[in-house]
Amino acid sequence: MQYANRPWKSLLGAVALLGGLSCWSPLGCAAVENDAIPSIDVVTGAWQHHKVTFNYFGFTSLFTCNGLEEHVRQILLHIGARQDIKVTASGCPGTLDTPSSSAWVKADFYSLAPVAGANGSDIVKAHWTPLEVTPRRPNFMGDGDCELIQGMKDLITKNFTLRDIEYRTSCFPHQLSMGGFAVKGQALRALPLKYNVVTG
Repeated sequence: MQYANRPWKSLLGAVALLGGLSCWSPLGCAAVENDAIPSIDVVTGAWQHHKVTFNYFGFTSLFTCNGLEEHVRQILLHIGARQDIKVTASGCPGTLDTPSSSAWVKADFYSLAPVAGANGSDIVKAHWTPLEVTPRRPNFMGDGDCELIQGMKDLITKNFTLRDIEYRTSCFPHQLSMGGFAVKGQALRALPLKYNVVTG
């Protein structure tokens, strides 16, 4: 469908022009381009090292060892693990690409813990951010992950700094549980790298 008249185009043009004029002064432009830390509660955090092993056993979802490694890695990164995380899975029958109902998973990673008056290479600026892990969020999760989230409960709750946490799982063997799990609350995550670069 085509429209002969589009008065909203003129309106958008005027708004864009005003937006450009709002930065006419050097002071105004400096404010727009300023990369100062956002107005949030900044926490001093330190990276803490963890080595955790857990057993995955699922009646409903089968994972290859390779697939399980990548999926656990995605979940831990989403919660706030440092990028250099290492996850290995073993015990799958046959090759690493053979689906299995069980496996041993080892995770070697760093997560943030709040510290006061500390300094050093492992000290970073951090902040509390909303945490949500459900069958729909983040987008790599699904209803078939209920047993995995159930098996990861101790790993997540004991090795990450969380608050106001709700950890719920209702998994039923051999069937997908619609909305069968939810992890919600707040997680301590590092601010973007540009806020943690030391200059001087």
